[in-house]
Amino acid sequence: MNDQQLLRYSRQIMLPQIDIEGQQKLLDAKVLIIGAGGLGSPASMYLAAAGIGQITLYDDDQVDLSNLQRQIAHNTDDIGMDKVISTRNTLKKLNPDTKVIVHRERLVGERLDREVENADIVLDCSDNFNTRFAINRACVNHRTALISGAAIRFEGQVSVFTPGCDDSPCYNCLYSSEGEELQRCSTNGVIAPITGIIGSIQALEAMKVIMTIGAPLTGRLLLLDGLTMEWQTMKLRKNPACPTCGTG
Repeated sequence: MNDQQLLRYSRQIMLPQIDIEGQQKLLDAKVLIIGAGGLGSPASMYLAAAGIGQITLYDDDQVDLSNLQRQIAHNTDDIGMDKVISTRNTLKKLNPDTKVIVHRERLVGERLDREVENADIVLDCSDNFNTRFAINRACVNHRTALISGAAIRFEGQVSVFTPGCDDSPCYNCLYSSEGEELQRCSTNGVIAPITGIIGSIQALEAMKVIMTIGAPLTGRLLLLDGLTMEWQTMKLRKNPACPTCGTG
């Protein structure tokens, strides 16, 4: 770590739970983020600012005027631009030391498997069930930690899945793959700060897992009702009959 980095990350380094060793873990980390929208924007921005060494980002969409209300990695001049390019530009302005690799495509199949295998941690910032279950399967197969978030209307939720550790459940233990399709912001609406809150929590949980500090949300689902500003925590248990991670 050079003098510029010591100064840039000094407010984190002074925390006894982090110190030089924890900051170095962040600098060495490779994070895969799937989705550059409402959740992926704040999550990627905080991770880059905090000093994550490499961020790989996948999204196949372009910036639209309706995105700007909540997708803070993009601005008005970015309308029509690929979201991954707009996000990369924002992250490089925040922290030019972070290596940002972007792909304008939906991450599926063998490429999904390879990317998860090469990542230290995965953030699911997508908005459809098929993608979420595919990400979860790949993370279970490679025992890669998964930080899952969702936001709609005034509601948000986030959880951490650490396959092979602490008897962690997986995303499929929480949601059946035969359930209803995720509700989308385009049809149900969303208040802007909810995506920022949940995306920021995803970034925090990722940093905790990378540095092995604190108590991540493994085995817990954190729920936020923004209208009443009430938080609830549900305990999650591993499902022995889970089709993805179960033993049955």
